Amino acid sequence: MAGESQIPTQAAVKRRFAVSLALFYSAFFAVLGTHMPFFPVWLKAIGIDAAWIGLINALPAITRFTTLPQVAAFAEKRHAIRAGIMVSVLATAIGFAAVGLQQQPLALFLIYALTCMMWTPTMPLTDAYALRGVARYGLDYGPLRLWGSAAFAAGSLACGYLVDSIAARDLIWVIVAWAVVAVLASLRLQPLDDLRRRTTETHAGKALLHDGGFWAVIASAALIQSSHIAFYTFSAITWQLHGHGGLTIAGLWTLGVIAEIVVFALSPRFSLHPSTLMAIGGLSAVVRWIVTASEPSLALLAIVQLGHGLSFGMTMVGTMNLLVQRVPSHQIARGQGYYAACNGLLGATTSIASGAIYARIGEGLYYVMAAMAAAGALVIWSARHRLKAHPHSEGEGG
Repeated sequence: MAGESQIPTQAAVKRRFAVSLALFYSAFFAVLGTHMPFFPVWLKAIGIDAAWIGLINALPAITRFTTLPQVAAFAEKRHAIRAGIMVSVLATAIGFAAVGLQQQPLALFLIYALTCMMWTPTMPLTDAYALRGVARYGLDYGPLRLWGSAAFAAGSLACGYLVDSIAARDLIWVIVAWAVVAVLASLRLQPLDDLRRRTTETHAGKALLHDGGFWAVIASAALIQSSHIAFYTFSAITWQLHGHGGLTIAGLWTLGVIAEIVVFALSPRFSLHPSTLMAIGGLSAVVRWIVTASEPSLALLAIVQLGHGLSFGMTMVGTMNLLVQRVPSHQIARGQGYYAACNGLLGATTSIASGAIYARIGEGLYYVMAAMAAAGALVIWSARHRLKAHPHSEGEGG
């Protein structure tokens, strides 16, 4: 990786890559910023019950461990990561428009499933594209990624404002509009020649699958990040029941994203080992969910939301740094696919279970999420010596 980051390039080419990637991250995360907090609100507004909401919201996670790894591997094999991103966001915009025309749970479920098959590969493909650019141009991932977080906050705030001024049944069209913007932004992504493989296709996949350190990283990340599922799915609904308006809900989400942005911005200065960063993220999630389960006041809830910078942001920074260490650049899309698949498998299970658990014990669901985060922190902490002593290198060939 070190040798690749020293490849000479004109400053203008480097700047164009960084700007176009930041713009795309912004547009894509604006979609997430409207979808994640308010898609469940839209589902509830058109008459979908809690059990169906949990099942429908599990679909993105399900496709992450079923179709996503194949899409990522196919794009990497064809050296078409950038083209894969473009096709993915175009299909996403079309799919969300079709979803918006549905009212019946089963029809909505089926069309949303098809949409997610094309939507969920966008993030790992974009991260793979970003990490290759990071290696080639000597950039830092965190400062590039923070623009996505900023756009997530802006999209969430804009949609929160609209919740109080338009019918909740129309929220889906806000998501569609941002998806169209993402399609336009994808056209600006700069070509980036994919690194040629130094190993055979079969050996590349087997090497990653037999790397115990790699599995420890993605398993820990899946546990910690999936502990956020209950929050993503039911926080807006719960806060509405507590009397908070759409703008207040969006503001609470935005506080978390602001903290996340700060972590990403400061990440190049972090001196702790990435495994320690992940452990900190997991323990922060434990505290966050225990406090959230106690139905805190709005003031305390606002403070707790700032913990998102640690529970999500710190975990993400540690995860990405460890993946860069253990996965060679020419296999990074495959590594991202496996990482997303592990997240998807646990995330889907958690989402489906969350719907049933929330229907019975309400906010007590957050105690279950705290246990998941604790398990994730324990996994990465147990593997820290292996991760420090045996970092992956390009010379190992996969």
